[in-house]
Amino acid sequence: MGNSYIPSSVRLERIEEETDDTRTFFFDRKIDSRPGQFLEVSVLGYGEAPISINSSADENLRLTIRSVGNVTGAVHRMKPGDEMGIRGPFGRGWPLDEMEGKNLLIVAGGIGLAPLRAAILDIIRSRERYGNVALFYGARSPELIIHKKELGEWAKEMDVKVTVDVCDEYRKDICSAWKGDVGVVTTLFDKYRIPEDSTAFVCGPPVMMKFATKELLKRGFTMDRIYVSLERHMKCGMGMCGHCQIGGRYVCKDGPVFSVAEFVKWAEKPEEMEGVL
Repeated sequence: MGNSYIPSSVRLERIEEETDDTRTFFFDRKIDSRPGQFLEVSVLGYGEAPISINSSADENLRLTIRSVGNVTGAVHRMKPGDEMGIRGPFGRGWPLDEMEGKNLLIVAGGIGLAPLRAAILDIIRSRERYGNVALFYGARSPELIIHKKELGEWAKEMDVKVTVDVCDEYRKDICSAWKGDVGVVTTLFDKYRIPEDSTAFVCGPPVMMKFATKELLKRGFTMDRIYVSLERHMKCGMGMCGHCQIGGRYVCKDGPVFSVAEFVKWAEKPEEMEGVL
């Protein structure tokens, strides 16, 4: 994409509602990226923010964004035909090339499914390269599930299990139609078979990744077979500003995807383990 310091422009073509505060934005051109990488997204007058790439390399760029701040709020106010800036792609993604012939367990929570979408599509496209593949996905409640249509399509190619944290009296209108599992995503580990000798890709809120990692370790996963995405306080995307530095590593440049075995070797302080162990 040329100079990594200078944003290039992309034009918004359409928007798809995911939840009340989350939308998928479709743009006018492809980006040469690998699953798990991210872009620095900029809106004139509002600043820049790191956003995971939601599209595979053979699709036009798509980004699934939750409105949580100035930049993401500005993106949510965009309309088809508007333009914004992007830099990148940056970072190290999911190690799919190393997974050939192996069983895979993909564990996602909430909007954490978005950074895994490109990896899932690549796995499906080359399904014969992998062993058993399972996707365990959890959301707080049924209305907060993203990529609803695609989850059904993916279930034709892999074992897909979806759960919601709660379905209670305050959500009777929504939960009355919910026929799936109820409980946090780690409850699926006991309800369904995990393929033997699997490697796990984990992405979601820090507390979800922390407990998912702990539960996987209890079930015999070794640290080198658990990969997590640590999108922590990334700013510049190139390891220049130092905001995302942990133990001499830069999450934006050396990650954001790390094996837990890598992470524990160079994390210096207990608080740096938050979201992993």
